[in-house]
Amino acid sequence: MNRIFLTLFIYLNLIFSVYANPIINARTGILIDYHSDKILYESDADAQIYPASMTKIMTSIIAFDLLKKNKLSLDDLFVVSENAWRLSQSGYSSMFIMVNDQVSVEDLLKGIIIASGNDACVALAEGIAGSEESFAEIMNEKADEIGMTSTNFTNSSGINDPDNISTVRDIALMSKYLIANYPDYYELFKEKTFTWDRTGGDPIKQGNRNPLLYKNVGVDGVKTGYLAVEKYSLASSMIKNDRRLIAVASGFSTKNLRSSESLKLLNWGFRNTNTFEISKKGETVFELETWLAKSEKLKAVTKEDYYITINKKDIRNLNVTLNYKGPIVAPIQKGEKIANLVISNKDEIIKTLPLYANEDLKKVNFFKSLITSLNYLIWGDV
Repeated sequence: MNRIFLTLFIYLNLIFSVYANPIINARTGILIDYHSDKILYESDADAQIYPASMTKIMTSIIAFDLLKKNKLSLDDLFVVSENAWRLSQSGYSSMFIMVNDQVSVEDLLKGIIIASGNDACVALAEGIAGSEESFAEIMNEKADEIGMTSTNFTNSSGINDPDNISTVRDIALMSKYLIANYPDYYELFKEKTFTWDRTGGDPIKQGNRNPLLYKNVGVDGVKTGYLAVEKYSLASSMIKNDRRLIAVASGFSTKNLRSSESLKLLNWGFRNTNTFEISKKGETVFELETWLAKSEKLKAVTKEDYYITINKKDIRNLNVTLNYKGPIVAPIQKGEKIANLVISNKDEIIKTLPLYANEDLKKVNFFKSLITSLNYLIWGDV
C-alpha cells in the first residue's frame, strides 16, 4: 500500500514538474509560438526595458524593407562619417570602420547583425536617412506599423539613452515580423562569423554575439543586448520539426544565465506544448455535398492560415467540428460563406473559423433538376 502511494506521489510530481511554468532568472520574459501567436510563457512582459543591441533588429528591418522594395542594393556604398567612426573608438561593440571608408550595405548589415557594431548602425542610418535622428523616426513609424505600442527608438544601435525603450512583448513582435517578412535576409542572423578587411590594419574576424547559435540546437537568431542599467538580454528563435518558437528575456545578471535560461525557456516550450495546423489560406479543408448543382462536391476553404498551440496534456480534449446545413444548394458564388469549423478544448470554444466556397457552384438546368427531385421523392437519397 505504501509502495503504491509512493509511486503515485512520484508520478504526480513528475506531471507537475513537466507542465508547470518554468522559473526564469530574468527580470522580464516572454515565449511565443511563431505560427499560432500563442503566448506560452510571460513574466512581467510589459515592463519597460532598455532594449540595448536588440534595437539593431529594427535597424536591420528598415534596411531589409528598402532592399525588398528595390530602393536599396546590397552593393550600395555609404561613406563613413566621423560621427559613425567615433563609436568605434568609444569602447562599444564595433565593426571598426574608419572615417571616409566606403562600405557596402551588405558589409554594414553583417557588421550590425553579426559583430553588433554600433559604428555600422550609424553609418547605415546616415546613409539611408541622412542622419540618425531621421532614421529613428523611420524606425518608430515601422514600430507603429508592427504594433509595438510600448516602444520608442531614439538611435539605431541601442546605446544608452533613457528614451530608447521597449518591452519584451514588443521585441517578440518585432522578431516575428523580421522572420515572417524577410526570410532570405534573416539568414544573416545565423551566420557565426564576419571578417572585415579594415583600412590601415589587419582584417578583423568577429563571432556572432548570440551564444545559442553555437549549441547546434536549432536556434537561428535573433539578437543579444547589454547595458549596465539593463544587464543582459536576448531575443532568440528556435526551430524543431518545422515548428518555431520565439523567446525574449531581459535583466539576466550574467552572460551565462542569459544563455542557459533562454535555452531552458525554449526547450520547455517544445517539451510541453504542440502546435497543429488547422488550415492554410486557400487550401481545401472539406469537400461538401451539393444539391441541384452541376458539381457533386463543393470545396470549402479558409481565408487565413490558422494554427493552434495547446499543452500536450490537453491534446486528448482537442475537438474540431464542421458545422453547416447540408447538402449545399446551388447556386453559390465563389467566396460565399458556406460553413464553420469549430475548434474546442473540452467545452470551451477556442476558435470558430468560417469556410468559404472555393468556386462558383452552378445550378443544373430545369429538366435535370426536375428529374433529380422526382428521384429523391420516389427513391429517397440517390
